[in-house]
Amino acid sequence: MQIVEKSAEGLSRVYGVTIAATLIATRTDAKIAELAPQLNIKGFRKGKVPVVHVKRMYGKSIMGDLLNELVQEGIEGTVSSNGIRAASQPDVTNLGNLADVMDGKADLTFDVELDIMPDFTPAELQSLSVTRPVAEATEAEIDEALAEIAKQSQSFEVKKGKAANGDAVVCNFVGKLNGVEFDGGKADGSTVVLGSNTYIPGFEKQLVGVKAGDEKVLNVTFPAEYGVATLAGQAATFDVTVVEVKKAVETKIDDDLAKNIGLSDLATLKDAIKKNIEDQLAQLSRQKAKRSLLDALDATHSFDLPPKMLAAEFDAIWAQVTQDKAAGNEDPEDAGKSEDELKAEYTKIAERRVRLGLVLAELGRVNGVEVKDEEVARAIQAEASRYPGQERQVFEFFQKNPNAVASLRAPLYEEKVVDFVLQMANVTDVTVSRAELESEDEVAPAADAKPAKKAPAKAKAKKEAAPAEEAPAEVAAEEKPAPKKKAPAKKKAD
Repeated sequence: MQIVEKSAEGLSRVYGVTIAATLIATRTDAKIAELAPQLNIKGFRKGKVPVVHVKRMYGKSIMGDLLNELVQEGIEGTVSSNGIRAASQPDVTNLGNLADVMDGKADLTFDVELDIMPDFTPAELQSLSVTRPVAEATEAEIDEALAEIAKQSQSFEVKKGKAANGDAVVCNFVGKLNGVEFDGGKADGSTVVLGSNTYIPGFEKQLVGVKAGDEKVLNVTFPAEYGVATLAGQAATFDVTVVEVKKAVETKIDDDLAKNIGLSDLATLKDAIKKNIEDQLAQLSRQKAKRSLLDALDATHSFDLPPKMLAAEFDAIWAQVTQDKAAGNEDPEDAGKSEDELKAEYTKIAERRVRLGLVLAELGRVNGVEVKDEEVARAIQAEASRYPGQERQVFEFFQKNPNAVASLRAPLYEEKVVDFVLQMANVTDVTVSRAELESEDEVAPAADAKPAKKAPAKAKAKKEAAPAEEAPAEVAAEEKPAPKKKAPAKKKAD
């Protein structure tokens, strides 16, 4: 096998590969000789089929499979013999005349085109300055959480007289469209807390003033965006029979409240609430610190980017932007800009993501950061838990799809590298309020890039750069938005 470099422009490389016809013939004969004893062909005893006969019958097929193997060997040989760290999947081009190759008249020739990883030295981690905003759980937040728990633990007792806002109306109802009962619109013994806005607009309001034994017809209109298409925007009626009216009983914030939710006393409940708030604040703080770190890394690194990697990142971003625009979810900041202007802006974003991906990947590589198999297994377990009753199918999906496993491994790797770098960098904690900690960053970081821009709807949920060990520019899977609450029949009226 002969491999020669044909082109080297920036990080792009083209290598010419030649595999001699004599080598192909030798490898073909060896495969035929290996296969012949295993064949069972009519007219011959098993294992006694002449090699010449096998070659005549199966030679072309065997050679076709062999050529695929040889091309793969040529790619691998190109990478290994040149000491290449490939930044893109190699492409095979300029494949020679295969008919002549299979007839033994020509060598197998083809080109291998790929991008190589840029050669750069990561910044000294101790020289990086990172700001980490921190906030503490306040007594007011703890009290607010306690009040919410008490509200959720609200109990009711039967009252005489008319229902008022805050009361619970226990009722039976039947929903109708044009006088005809519709599916999912009937319930018996349903509890409606007036003023809770749990039901479609107008339902609760029309129950104010009813008392036990009353019968009433409610006239409502389902919201245009209602989850059931046949009901969305439709006017409907509900025939309601009031079973009883209940008034709210004050829920005291004491040891009994804590015991009702499985804790020993109020002090333990407060400690649990405080820890939960502190965990939330710590997560927000880390997100801000990570952003500050990425800005610092972006500002301290400048090198050529692999063209194919950059193009793939831009194409992914632009496809999402285009899709969001078609769905009516265009980023308000993009409105009124020409396509050329937008492409220039999103190219900057793609460049930042690829650059940061490469930097994080290199930092992880030189410092021995690895994602262990058990960490990936836990991530798969967490993913499976999101689909109750379908866990087995989720596990099988990941077993059969290495790329899906890689999509989980990539963000795990990124977070481990970020944690490592934060331990080594010069991190300054700055005390802020919770509101400041939760606020969106308004200043676009990193020179002339525009990576801080908000939305493109789903695209904004992508991570800044989520490198995988072998594909550093791969962007982590988007965070899935919380599913919209499907209005139950209750919400039609329950």
